[in-house]
Amino acid sequence: MPKGYWVTCYHSISDPQKLAAYAKLAPAATAPFGARYLVRGTPSTTFEAGRKERIVISEFPSLEKAVAAYNSPAYQAALKALGDGAVRDIRIIEGTE
Repeated sequence: MPKGYWVTCYHSISDPQKLAAYAKLAPAATAPFGARYLVRGTPSTTFEAGRKERIVISEFPSLEKAVAAYNSPAYQAALKALGDGAVRDIRIIEGTE
């Protein structure tokens, strides 16, 4: 079964304290769904239309688990803590293997 991935692209961070509150809650919220962080940070280099903003790539055992983690009450609470502290988008995609 192919794995599922969250690709979280930050466009801006306006409140680092809200981001920190989110960062404390999100790992515990996604762990029951088998989440594993592959990448977290600011790109060292960008090309083409790349933004030099924070990016996070999380791996899940399946696409279904990735979607379920996002929709879980615990993750929704983490999002509430983030509130308007950042502008970002999350893309959930199925792996090729």
